[in-house]
Amino acid sequence: MYRAIAANKRNTVFIIAMFVIIVGVLGFVAQTMTGGGWTITIGTVIGAGIYTLIQYFASSGQALAISGAREIQKSDNPRLYRIVENLSITTGTPMPKVYIIQDDAPNAFATGRDPQHAVVAATTGLLDLMDDSELEGVMAHELGHVQNYDIRVSTLVFGLVVAVGFIADILLRLSFFGGNNRNNNNNNPIMMVLGILAVILAPLVAGIVQAAVSRQREYLADATGAMTTRHPDALASALEKLATYGRPVRRQNASMAHMWIADPNKQSKVERLFSTHPPLSERIERLGKIGRSF
Repeated sequence: MYRAIAANKRNTVFIIAMFVIIVGVLGFVAQTMTGGGWTITIGTVIGAGIYTLIQYFASSGQALAISGAREIQKSDNPRLYRIVENLSITTGTPMPKVYIIQDDAPNAFATGRDPQHAVVAATTGLLDLMDDSELEGVMAHELGHVQNYDIRVSTLVFGLVVAVGFIADILLRLSFFGGNNRNNNNNNPIMMVLGILAVILAPLVAGIVQAAVSRQREYLADATGAMTTRHPDALASALEKLATYGRPVRRQNASMAHMWIADPNKQSKVERLFSTHPPLSERIERLGKIGRSF
């Protein structure tokens, strides 16, 4: 487990490096499109870095705002609050802030920079659907993300995906509406086409990185949650209910899809290739193996 936590910290550096490369490519595309110098590429990378730093501190609040989450105290929902409180004592992690989302779709997520600034949120649909042991399993999964520092990685990915999408959108508009600029690509149509392709592919690459990061972290959080409760069957039962009764959340946003315990979007077969979550059936099967090992 400690090796997994250390690997997550190393992966954070790798993820940042990957996104710097993606942003650098977009900066070079901007330089090529405008006919400017290397200052445009360097400025794009620095600007994205500053934006990501801001997002590092602000993205958890943004995720809560996007989802419509509302902070609660113990008196507001004693059942959920006490489950999180007991799990925090068991794991020895600081008590996170607890939020509830008014949404019939059963789901939950964790966010924050580190265990000292962690947040867990659950939808009303999840609270209505799960019994106490299943809800404990789900929240143990979310606290597993906190223990393993997945929330830090997820927060960075959230900010970087938004940054790549924002830059790509600006460049795509520039490619279509800046075509009359005589310095644009030095009137080279091939460079224009390559630039547009790079702008279109960059968010796709960012999405693939996001998906790869998230899938392994879901497996690890499942295992961590099972070890915390010593009841993997409860989490497996919760995942089975999510597979049966799951539905898209009302307030969807692709940039935070990787934060939820189950994919909040209804996907086509093609979109599942880029899913931020492994299949629920595989997660349930792995939990069954963990249960047999106890």
